[in-house]
Amino acid sequence: MNERSREVFRRVVEGYLESGGPVGSRSLTRQMNEKISAATIRNVMQDLEFMGLLDSPHVSAGRIPTQQGLRMFVDGLLEVRDLDHQDREKIDATLGSNDADVGSMLDRVGAALSGVTLGASLVLTPKHEAPIKHIEFISLNPDRALVVLVFADGHVENRVFQPPSGQTPSSMREAANFLNALSEGRTLSELRRVIASEISKRRQELDELARALVESGLAIWENEGERHERLIVRGRANLLDGAADSAELDRIRTLFDDLERKRDIAEFLELTEDGEGVRIFIGSENKLFSLSGSSLVVSPYMNADRKIIGAVGVIGPTRLNYGRIVPIVDYTAQLVGRLISDRGKG
Repeated sequence: MNERSREVFRRVVEGYLESGGPVGSRSLTRQMNEKISAATIRNVMQDLEFMGLLDSPHVSAGRIPTQQGLRMFVDGLLEVRDLDHQDREKIDATLGSNDADVGSMLDRVGAALSGVTLGASLVLTPKHEAPIKHIEFISLNPDRALVVLVFADGHVENRVFQPPSGQTPSSMREAANFLNALSEGRTLSELRRVIASEISKRRQELDELARALVESGLAIWENEGERHERLIVRGRANLLDGAADSAELDRIRTLFDDLERKRDIAEFLELTEDGEGVRIFIGSENKLFSLSGSSLVVSPYMNADRKIIGAVGVIGPTRLNYGRIVPIVDYTAQLVGRLISDRGKG
């Protein structure tokens, strides 16, 4: 593209992102850096359409960018702003309370993101791979028991299960002591790897009832049908309120259906697997929500060991205000990573 084509293309995309509608040649004549006629602009638009960068939804109704055009704009022409001071303050204020529960904190992250961006936010909570601080077994009745896992990041997880018959308060204490001695500094997945061999080594000293309790508790933790990732979605109403026409409304409803079917999706984290930093998925590039033709701006957050443990993002129509949303998502992800890392040190 020459300089004139580039400017026409940029102004069409920016006009579309602002209004959600086609941009006509007459409106561009008043915006161009050089004085050129509407007919000349129409010729440039036709060339850009031929290149697959613009599309004309109706005859003589102006142009909108194609998915390919939006991708080219985002990769090469997007001007990412600095984070607005007011946006920063709103995010900081929402996350400022000292809540011991990570889930509650991340729920507030979602509310903050949707409130600041006026879009829908997605937050994938961690798998709670923080080191285990304490494990306890509690008898509820002869055929029901509770295993309580307290993590170093403040998260507490309770699971009810059916213990082996004949359990006593003594065997429950012994099982918990055995696990607590092994779990120090280890995550749940690390504990799983060592527990079987340790049971085998210490079979003589570990009471038979306690051994059975540990093994049945382990079976509960390893239940493959239970997913611990949780996708928090906030701000659906923002998207409905901002729909430009009935076609966009239908796409948003399709997006909501997608989100409902995929409340717990490990795949969401895979979108960020290429490393830290914000990524933008436009339309069908977004494999999770491609039916709705939505755009997703997403960034992972990391723990103190620089391991990706979750993600935050904003999702909506392809006419998202990318230049403003990218720094908001980036800042929020870094802030969440710091907060979770600080909790892990406590």
